[in-house]
Amino acid sequence: MNQDDPDTALFRAAMADVRPIPTRQRADLRRRRPAPIPGQRYADDRAVLRELAMPTAEEHALGAEVGEALAYARPGLKKQTLRRLRRGEFSVMAELDLHGQTVEPARRLVADFINECRERRLGCVRIIHGKGRRSANTGPVLKVVVDRWLRQRDDVLAFCSARPVDGGTGALYVLLRR
Repeated sequence: MNQDDPDTALFRAAMADVRPIPTRQRADLRRRRPAPIPGQRYADDRAVLRELAMPTAEEHALGAEVGEALAYARPGLKKQTLRRLRRGEFSVMAELDLHGQTVEPARRLVADFINECRERRLGCVRIIHGKGRRSANTGPVLKVVVDRWLRQRDDVLAFCSARPVDGGTGALYVLLRR
């Protein structure tokens, strides 16, 4: 560096009053570690949700036998409407077939299907869950969980097992709120 350089002289003049920071007052420049992620707790939460989606032995005993018809109507719905649904008097506007699905993919398919039907303003749809004849000794699995899922949805007014020509106890007519 040349002492005669005008840039150097200008820099020295600008830095003339600068003093180093005493060591006690130095800024802490170390990188802070991020908060730990409770991975096991998240895994436990996911396991609980999966377990809740699976039917219990009591639920199997409460109406999920092979060949047993299902029916549900939201409080306040006219009995005549459920009767008409059972008779197949409503036009089925869309259908979802869950054959070969396991519980978790079936849950997503049912939710997506009903949401899409609501967007398209469809009134009556059919969900085929199967009769559960290939299920283990516990009985039909999808029949039980679909029954539970539909009861929990505010946009489902009623559902019942389909007529034999449309799948019988292996399918449901679902009446949606428009």
